[in-house]
Amino acid sequence: MTLGLLLTQLLNGIQLGVLLFLLASGLTLVFGIMSFVNLAHGSLYMMGAYFAAAAFNAFDNSFIAAALVSVPATLLLGLAVERLLLTTLYRRDHLDQVLATFGLILFFNELVRAIWGPASVYMNVPQALSGTVDLFGLAYPSYRFLIIAVGLAVGGALYLLIHRTRVGMLIRAGAANAEMISALGVNIKGLNSVVFALGAGLAGLAGLMAGPIVSVQSGMGEPILILTLVVIVTGGIGSIRGAFYGALIVGIVDTVGRAFLPALLREFLERSVAQAAGPAIASMLIYLLMAAVLALKPAGLFPVKHG
Repeated sequence: MTLGLLLTQLLNGIQLGVLLFLLASGLTLVFGIMSFVNLAHGSLYMMGAYFAAAAFNAFDNSFIAAALVSVPATLLLGLAVERLLLTTLYRRDHLDQVLATFGLILFFNELVRAIWGPASVYMNVPQALSGTVDLFGLAYPSYRFLIIAVGLAVGGALYLLIHRTRVGMLIRAGAANAEMISALGVNIKGLNSVVFALGAGLAGLAGLMAGPIVSVQSGMGEPILILTLVVIVTGGIGSIRGAFYGALIVGIVDTVGRAFLPALLREFLERSVAQAAGPAIASMLIYLLMAAVLALKPAGLFPVKHG
């Protein structure tokens, strides 16, 4: 294992982590404030990727056009879904929420097949970002570095929003005690819509940024939703700080584990056993991490601080 390879995989882990953060930050607020289980959050990520790919190809491979279309479109789609379909579910139990939002997953998967067809849709890495950047002598893809930069910028913006604005104060209060702030005259329905729309917009941004490096296809939201749920449980439900650090931890553990664990096991086990067990154990690492966190800190590593 060379230092360059290790650094590359660490950067890849951070890149995956910031993508997960874009999804987890909105979803953890929905969980924390509304106590609402939204399994369709991954579908909003998928829709963001499709909106981006459609705009990218329609506007002469313009990534800026893709950004200007996909993020607002996903935000408005999320707001429409919340207003028209989900508001009646807020006071229902979690099983009803799970079933309803699972139905939305099926609906959106069939919708994109009907509109864009069953084949994958592709968008290229922007021409200006198709090269590499030099990081301490390591050539790293410019676009992946942009994903890291965007994720960190969004993290900083969310910190300012949550901790330095009135809306952020209400969001934090809602995460601590939604019933109390509602009793104090705060429009909790409007706050719910703001939080849900913000989460949808961030999911759309994640879909935009992932579009050039993944295959945009029906069903792409479910695998990343599972990782996002692991992030939220590990970091702490309702905590933006938990979503950020949890996403980085999960991204690095998953990426580095898959890259190096099979080779490491070959040093201690027979080659045939290591080749069979290595990938399987590597794919389970983040779930083992989540189980360990739940055993030691059931509220997550960085839970919301009340009071």
